[in-house]
Amino acid sequence: MAKQLHSIHMTEGPIGSAVFFFSAPLILSNLLQVVFNMSDIAVVGHFAGSAALGSVGSTAQLVSLFTAFLIGMGAGINVLIARHYGAGQQKSTESAVHTALTISMLTGIIICIAGQLLARPILVLFGTKPELLEGAVLYVRLYFLGIPAMAVYNFGSAVYDAVGDTRRPLYFLSLAGIVNVLLNLFFVIVLHWDVAGVAVASAVSQLMAAVLVIVALTKESDCFAIHLNRLRIDPDKARSLLSIGLTSGLQTAIFPLANLFIQSGVNSFDAVMVAGNAAAANADGIVYETMNAFYIACSSFMSQNYGAGKRKRVIQSYLWSLGWSFGSAFLLGLLLYLAGPVFLGIFTSDPAVIAGGLQRLNIMAFSYAFSAFMDCTIAASRSLGLTTVPTVIVLFGSCLFRILWIKTVFAHFHTIPSLYLLYIFSWGITASFEILYFIRSWKRICRRMDLYQDNA
Repeated sequence: MAKQLHSIHMTEGPIGSAVFFFSAPLILSNLLQVVFNMSDIAVVGHFAGSAALGSVGSTAQLVSLFTAFLIGMGAGINVLIARHYGAGQQKSTESAVHTALTISMLTGIIICIAGQLLARPILVLFGTKPELLEGAVLYVRLYFLGIPAMAVYNFGSAVYDAVGDTRRPLYFLSLAGIVNVLLNLFFVIVLHWDVAGVAVASAVSQLMAAVLVIVALTKESDCFAIHLNRLRIDPDKARSLLSIGLTSGLQTAIFPLANLFIQSGVNSFDAVMVAGNAAAANADGIVYETMNAFYIACSSFMSQNYGAGKRKRVIQSYLWSLGWSFGSAFLLGLLLYLAGPVFLGIFTSDPAVIAGGLQRLNIMAFSYAFSAFMDCTIAASRSLGLTTVPTVIVLFGSCLFRILWIKTVFAHFHTIPSLYLLYIFSWGITASFEILYFIRSWKRICRRMDLYQDNA
C-alpha cells in the first residue's frame, strides 16, 4: 500500500514521539470542534443575554448523548480499518471503508429523527427550567439537522486517523470552524436569531466539513479511497463494525447519559448557577478533546501493530498514549485553575455567573487528568476488539455509581462541590476494573497467539 504524504509510521520507529506527532493535529482538530460549541455559548452569552445562554447550556448533555454515540461509532471504524490496513489487507480495507460510510449515513439520519422527536420530553424529564425550555428545544431541533453531516465527517476523520493522516481532517475543520464563527456573529448580531442562529451556524459548518472530507476521500489513490458507486454493506464487515462500533458508541454515550442526571442536579439551583455551570462546562471540551486525541492514537497504533503481529509495540502504544493524555490534562487543569475568572469571562460578564462557574471549575481542574486511566484503557481494549465487558464496567462504574451518588451524597449536601466530586470517584472505580480486565485479556490473547505460532 502506498505511504501517504502526511501519514505517520505506526508499525516502526520510536513510538513516543510518533504518538505525539500523530496526536498534535488531532488535538487541534478536536479543539476546533470545541470552538464550534464555545462560539455558540460566547456569542449568545454576550449578545443575546443570560436566558439564551442558559437555554443553550441546558442542552449540552442531551446533545452530547447523541454526538458521543457517533464518536464511539467513529472509534469502531478507526479500529477496524487500522487493523486491516496495518495487516496489508487491501480488499478488506476497501470493503470496510464503504460499509462504514453507508452505516454512518444511516446512523446519522436515525439520530437526526430521534433528536426531533425526543428533544422536548428529554429536556422536560431532566428538569430544564420553564423559562429556558422553549429556547433549548429550538436549539436541539435545529442543531440535530446537522447530525447526518457530523456522522459522515466523523467517518472520514476516522478513516484518515486509521491510516496515520491526522492533518487532512484538521484542514477541513479549520475552514468549517471559520465559517461557523462568522455565521454565529452574522445570525445573532445582524439577524437577531439568538438561539436559532447559533444552532443553524453549527449545522451548516458540519455540512461543510462533511463535504470536504468526502471529496478528499474520493480523490485518494490508496485502498481506503471512496468510490460512491461501490457504497454497499458487506455483511461480514458490518458485523465486525457493529460489534465494535455499536458497543463503543453505547459505551461513549453512557457518560453523557449519566451526566444528564448531573444536569438535573445543576437544574435544581437557580438560573444564575445554571448559566455559570454552562460557561464552566466549556472547559470540559477543551480538556477531554485534547485527551481524546491520545485515545485515538492509542486505538490506531495498537490496532495497526496488533494487525501486524507486533506485540511489544502494542503495549508500548498503550503506555505512551496513557502518559501523554494524563500529562496534558494535568497541565490544562492547572492553567484553568489559575486563570478561571479570565476563562469564564469569555462567555459572560456577569460576576454572579462567573462566581457560580468557578465552583465547578475549581473542582474539575484537578480531576480531569485521572480520567486518562479509564478512557485510555477503554481505547486499548477496543483496539483488541474487546468492547462488551468494558461497556458493562462503564455502565456500573460511571453511570449507576453517579446516579447513586446524586441520590445520596448530593441529596444530603445539595452543593455544587458535592455534585462534581462524583467525577473523580467514579473515574477511579471504573479505571481500576478496566485496567484489571485489560491486563487479563491481553495475557489471554498473547497465549492464544503463541499457541497459533506453535501450530503454524
